[in-house]
This record gives sequence, C-alpha cells and structure tokens, in this order.
Amino acid sequence: MYQVKEDEKIFIYTGPDGSGRKTLAKMVATVFDMETVLSYTTREPRHYEEEGKDYHFVSDETFQKMQQQNEFLECVDIDGFRYGIREQDIVDTFKNHKLVYLALNPEGADKLKHMYGENVIRIFIYADRDTVIKRQQERQDDEAAILRHMAHYDETMNYKNGCEHALENYDLPQVSYQISELVETYLDRNYIESEY
Repeated sequence: MYQVKEDEKIFIYTGPDGSGRKTLAKMVATVFDMETVLSYTTREPRHYEEEGKDYHFVSDETFQKMQQQNEFLECVDIDGFRYGIREQDIVDTFKNHKLVYLALNPEGADKLKHMYGENVIRIFIYADRDTVIKRQQERQDDEAAILRHMAHYDETMNYKNGCEHALENYDLPQVSYQISELVETYLDRNYIESEY
C-alpha cells in the first residue's frame, strides 16, 4: 500500500446525495493546488455527468477484472452498482499535487480513513431531507433514483459525527469559504507571524 507522506493530504467529501458535496469540492479545489481522484463505477452516467470528469464509467466485466488484479483500494456496492477507487490514481496524483480530494459515500470514506489515518480528513456535507430532494429534482434525477438515494439518507446522516468536520450546505459561496478556511488549517505554510 502507498505510504502517504506527511505533507500529503486526502480530503474526502461525504454526505447525502444532493447535499452539494461535489460542487463544493470543485469550488474549494480552485483555491488550492488540489486535484481529484475519480471513482470507477458500473452504473450508467446520469444525464449531467461526463466520463472522466465525474466518474470513470466501466462495464461489470472491466470492473471485475480490475478487482481481480487488486487495482482498487476500496470497493463498495450501492443499489446493485459497484464503485471503486484505484490506488494507482492516488499515487499518480500525489506525484504532482500535495492535496487530493475525493467524493465518497461513508463506507468508502471509512475505508480510506482506516488505511491512511491522519492524512485523511473527512468533510461531511449535508442539507435537510426536503432540500436534498429539491436539489435532486432540480438536476432532473428521475423519481426512482431519488427514492434510491433517499433510502440511504438517515443511514448516511448517522455518519456525520464520525467525521472530522461537518457543515450544513445552506449557501454555496459561504460554505465553500468555510471549507477553504478549514483546509488552510491543515496546510503547513510556515507563515512567520510578525507583530505590528
């Protein structure tokens, strides 16, 4: 397993589907030299998702082959679809960036936390049930998908207290600013404080 160096950090955004965690993750990444590592999944792309930008969409067969070759750090099954993070992708990203971010469900977040310990910072992003449903409707998820996501809502919310940080996403710019400040506290910038 890859040994994460002291100054390398993995920020994991987790929380209910529709909480805005991916949008916030992308916003915060623009402030820092932070790169994402995408999950591989066997599900079909949603109408607003792009290959190589949101996920790597692969067939069951390809996923299985990658799993047999021990390419994945973690694999989870959600609603009959498989998701996995490739270790080599994290290693390659760390070659050019000290900060990596991922958007994962609690199970995946937990696995990476156990593997990499203090180098993993979990940021739980949430919104109340009605807001989450509304956001999923606004991005035109179909009713079946929304019902599937909402079936996990309470279980996902239970993970909130297990994370290093939890923020309610009530206002994107405000919350992205709060997360940026939070990320800043993990960076060893060696600032020299001078008294005026």
